[in-house]
Amino acid sequence: MDPRTQHEQRSLLPSQNLERVEGWGMSSDAVSYVFRPSTLEGITEVFAMARRTGRSIGLRGAGRSYGDAALNSENIILDLTRFCRILEWNPESGVITVESGVTIRQLWEYILPDGWWPPVVPGTMFPTLGGCASMNIHGKNNFRVGPIGDHILEFDLLLPDGRIMRCSRQENSDLFHAAIGGFGMLGCFVRLTLRMKKVYSGLLDVTAINVRSLDAMIEVFERRMETADYLVGWIDPTAGGASTGRGVIHEANYLKPGDDPNPAQTLRLENQQLPDTILGILPKSILWRFMRPFLNNLGVRLVNNAKFHSSALIDRDGKSFRQSHAAFAFLLDYVPNWKRSYGSGGLIQYQSFIPEATAADAFREQLTLARRAGYPPYLAVFKRHRRDDFLMTHSVDGYSLALDFKITRANRRAIWDLAGKLDAIVLKAGGRFYLAKDSTLRPEVAREYLGDAAVAEFMRLKHLCDPDAILETNLSRRLFGAAATTLHGR
Repeated sequence: MDPRTQHEQRSLLPSQNLERVEGWGMSSDAVSYVFRPSTLEGITEVFAMARRTGRSIGLRGAGRSYGDAALNSENIILDLTRFCRILEWNPESGVITVESGVTIRQLWEYILPDGWWPPVVPGTMFPTLGGCASMNIHGKNNFRVGPIGDHILEFDLLLPDGRIMRCSRQENSDLFHAAIGGFGMLGCFVRLTLRMKKVYSGLLDVTAINVRSLDAMIEVFERRMETADYLVGWIDPTAGGASTGRGVIHEANYLKPGDDPNPAQTLRLENQQLPDTILGILPKSILWRFMRPFLNNLGVRLVNNAKFHSSALIDRDGKSFRQSHAAFAFLLDYVPNWKRSYGSGGLIQYQSFIPEATAADAFREQLTLARRAGYPPYLAVFKRHRRDDFLMTHSVDGYSLALDFKITRANRRAIWDLAGKLDAIVLKAGGRFYLAKDSTLRPEVAREYLGDAAVAEFMRLKHLCDPDAILETNLSRRLFGAAATTLHGR
């Protein structure tokens, strides 16, 4: 094609669709042409537009990935939040079929009155199910039930050329196991069928347990994971020495039939909603403003120290209490827009997954290295995991540690350098990474943890599903751009 003709075609996209789009952590952004179709025909037209104009498409759900997984600089963003119908629900079997823009919130609010709950949810209720499937999200119960992909029965995947592939464990199994967790590079989920979890109450039994070291935290997890439905640990990332890894574990368990004297009430949606105010007075929508003065090394150290010691006093006997499903599951939604407390530079979350045998030493080294570098994480969350059979999996038979780092203009390069050193610790320990959270990985690190065989198989499927590499994002180019360019001869 004549270069002038190609340039004219690339200029055909409407300028009114140009928007600046952020990663959820606010530390990365891009200018893109954003389209928000509400029908399958509209989605197909965006793919046709991309082919006509020589642009690539990045898929975006609710935009809850922390980094650049849903960004596509100077190209097209296909925003699927309006493609959000619940297509079929069977309250007898717990099987539901939805469009990919349905959110976790829509899902649980629709099924809970019938006595069901999503089997896997992240720490926020706002991601779309298409996004959840693309990143194969995990929850506080991964050690018991696996990621969301383990509960997807089948899906329809729209390929860039307009074909729709029906995928399940029996039909197109290789594509099923690659598109789930395939970060939107093989096709667009347009219909998903999942099986929900039967519950007999709107409440959970929750127990808080204080531990004084990382070794003690792991010991509690290993002892309780055989019987617990959920386990999650908060770690004080500012504590050092023998106290490295100290924190609070929350165990939660479903109530059995008959345990709740009034399940009809606790399953009602109004008894699940998170409160909008504190003590009925202070609006939570402005809380982030009060948090901002403490989002520095000294302030975070004081807050974490106070949190640990106050929790030790309150929960010294491991006393149990009951909490709604939504209150336990969606802790990140308690303070709306809490990310703004980090300031204009935002934050990144660095999450690594380490096998059980090497987890304690690796995470202790990570926390110590960050603290000594002068950039302690401001939040640290600890979870237990099991292996799954998805191609680009992040999971291990072991543990994950998610670390939030504040980003400023002055420290950005230093944090990226620190992340590189943390990567070396993870790889040495046989660990893996989670692309929904990633902002800093380099291509060689991604290839090493995924392995050549997995990358080669993924690229084979990419060539079959998207030979012209229409599906791309800033993340895919950052980690796999050279491989995709070589493969497709672009």
